[in-house]
Amino acid sequence: MRKMDTVFIGLMLFSMFFGAGNLIFPPFLGAEAGSSYWLAMAGFILTGVGLPFAVLFAVSLVKGGIQTIGNRVHPVFSTVFMVIIYLSIGPFLAIPRNANVAYEMGVKPFLNTNSNAALILLLFTVAFFALVYTVSLNPSKMEKYMGRWITPTLLLSMVVLCAVGFFKLDAPLQSPSANYQSGAFSTGFIEGYNTMDALAALAFGIVILTAIQQRGVQDRKQLTNYTLKAGLIAGTLLTLVYVSLGLIGGKMAAAGTFENGTDILSAASTLLLGKSGTALLGFIFTLACFTTVVGLTTACGQYFSKLLPSVSYKTVVSLVTLVSFTLSNLGLNQILKVSVPFLVTAYPLTIVLIALTFFNRFFKNPKKVYGSAVLFTGVFALMDGLAAFGVDLGPVQVMKDILPLSSMGLQWILPALVGTAVGMMLSRFSRAHSALDDVEVKAT
Repeated sequence: MRKMDTVFIGLMLFSMFFGAGNLIFPPFLGAEAGSSYWLAMAGFILTGVGLPFAVLFAVSLVKGGIQTIGNRVHPVFSTVFMVIIYLSIGPFLAIPRNANVAYEMGVKPFLNTNSNAALILLLFTVAFFALVYTVSLNPSKMEKYMGRWITPTLLLSMVVLCAVGFFKLDAPLQSPSANYQSGAFSTGFIEGYNTMDALAALAFGIVILTAIQQRGVQDRKQLTNYTLKAGLIAGTLLTLVYVSLGLIGGKMAAAGTFENGTDILSAASTLLLGKSGTALLGFIFTLACFTTVVGLTTACGQYFSKLLPSVSYKTVVSLVTLVSFTLSNLGLNQILKVSVPFLVTAYPLTIVLIALTFFNRFFKNPKKVYGSAVLFTGVFALMDGLAAFGVDLGPVQVMKDILPLSSMGLQWILPALVGTAVGMMLSRFSRAHSALDDVEVKAT
């Protein structure tokens, strides 16, 4: 495969990852973290860039990808887990979120107070998803559309905005907010969940591997090598964008109080470039959200058409587009209400599965190790998800709070380690028991 093919696939991967959350959360982190910015951003990059990169690496190592990794727990778990992931990063959460953010930033700022917002949102989503559907029907051309045309345009727009911001914004970083005064790194680590990129990487893995295989690469080592190179390109660009947006947020903190990252970027773009800045920011958001939605739609189409061979790729894409269009018209606030509970439940399980993949060759009986680790992790991850939904856990919450790292939202780490250790002991015991049985059989 040519070097430029790797570059374009890397650019395509960047555009697929770079959506609404990637724009919204870094500037807000910068404003909140203040003088603790670099420590907080390091944590954010670890889960926002490092973890997705690790997921892509793990998926490329295993024939069958994440489905095979999940099978090491149990085939039923693998299918259920992946269906939930695809539906969540697809039509039920991430796709509607991106479409709504594209509307909020690309259209809404230019409406007057007398405009029928619901009708305009409807018309916008009709046009938006019509384009998504058209591009998603031709996944073999995604690298051409997104890697060669859209991503360079998006990056150039980002460079203009950030360059102007660096030259014109000279306010020093403020004191950190309460959340970042202690544990800035761990807070940034948790904030990295919000990008949803680690979960998206579970889905994008199949898209990237397919794009590489279409260029004649079939050897597993070569597939892994090219995937790593494409991931490195995408990861480097994401890191540069996160750091730049975070610094803009940190410098804008002196200009007032902001509720979220969109408010910060809106104020910054208007301050720096006036109405042109508002238009530029709207263009960036719309383009970024569009590329991510296309990537997610394509990934869902490829996964479900393989899971259900009787259902064609075109049918899946049509259903995903229709459901996403419908939910997008519910409004952004309704969609975001379920995002945090889902993320704090799904991320620990994803991290554990990927971590175990790199040590798989050391396990005597992988199913016992994976099963035990996921069970222990899942119990505490589910508690976090229920608590985020507002469920009163009573005495269980007290027990959860006494665990190490609970104040950082990482109380699942100790149960995950314990579950892994228990699984390894069960693995050794079952192996020893099996060997003893063999000896007894031979003796008789």
